[in-house]
Amino acid sequence: MRGASLYFIKHVSDLRAYDGLITTDLMSLSDFKALTGNACPPALVYFHENQLTYPLAPGETMDYQFGFTDITTCLAADRVLFNSHFHFDAFFSALPAFIRMMPEFRPQWVIDEIRAKSAVCYPGCRFPEKGDLNKPSGSGPPLIIWNHRWEFDKDPDQFFRILDHVLERGVDFRLALLGENFQDVPKAFTSARERYGERIIQYGYVKSRDAYEQWLSRGDIVISTAAQENFGISIAEAIRFGCIPLLPNRLSYPEVLPEAYHADFLYRNDEEAVDKLCAIITDPSRFEPQRENLSAHMGHFSWEKLIDQYDQELERLVWQSVGSTESIYS
Repeated sequence: MRGASLYFIKHVSDLRAYDGLITTDLMSLSDFKALTGNACPPALVYFHENQLTYPLAPGETMDYQFGFTDITTCLAADRVLFNSHFHFDAFFSALPAFIRMMPEFRPQWVIDEIRAKSAVCYPGCRFPEKGDLNKPSGSGPPLIIWNHRWEFDKDPDQFFRILDHVLERGVDFRLALLGENFQDVPKAFTSARERYGERIIQYGYVKSRDAYEQWLSRGDIVISTAAQENFGISIAEAIRFGCIPLLPNRLSYPEVLPEAYHADFLYRNDEEAVDKLCAIITDPSRFEPQRENLSAHMGHFSWEKLIDQYDQELERLVWQSVGSTESIYS
């Protein structure tokens, strides 16, 4: 966030060749535009996450400048998109309190100005909108999938704590630990590898997309214990390929999962998660209709379904670039 604008200002040769600029929240758009002068075309910013609500790692303190970077990036943008309604609401709920922390000259006006050019656009997922499930017939206990980053904000400690309680009840499972790890392997994973032994049939990131999808197709259950999730692409992927979800009743999950399935597949605490997971493991066939319906519902988040909305946003950006006097966001 601090250095991206300095990098791109030297790697984009002539901005006049472009009709629009698309960036994420992880670049200071205000810095970039200041350095380009009048050469910068209209800009769209896509917020995957924001610095006002992102949880802090253990021992970390908030760097308030990152929050101000979010604000000035939004003000410098012509269009701001969030990846879910939950994320949109969380950002604008946190913004007034963040501004009130300023000792004086609090710019309350930025809230309405940013909101006026903001909207929600779900991220397109790399799976087909339609298509039947092709679940291979597996042997052995049900296979639980973890396909999240191996980082603190996904709370692997809670994940393995829930699994420990399931084993204490005499309910068995197999485990595939997928997902990327960018630093040292968290202790939760190394200790789990020793504790679960042969129950773990995959340990570590799968580089091949085909192999990754095959693991999801083999999986029976996907679990999230995330402390931060503004959409949840990995969960949408797992459900689309036939995994039964077990998700916390918070963050973006109540939005991604249709309300009719909340009672069965959302949990409020560890005890409820253990109860529901044991029910799924001991009788997965009971949930076969829900599995198929949820897989079909995830098709709403495919690129095939969402691309028209993205095309419309890009066309609006181009119209603004050519100087249309029409109100393009009305």
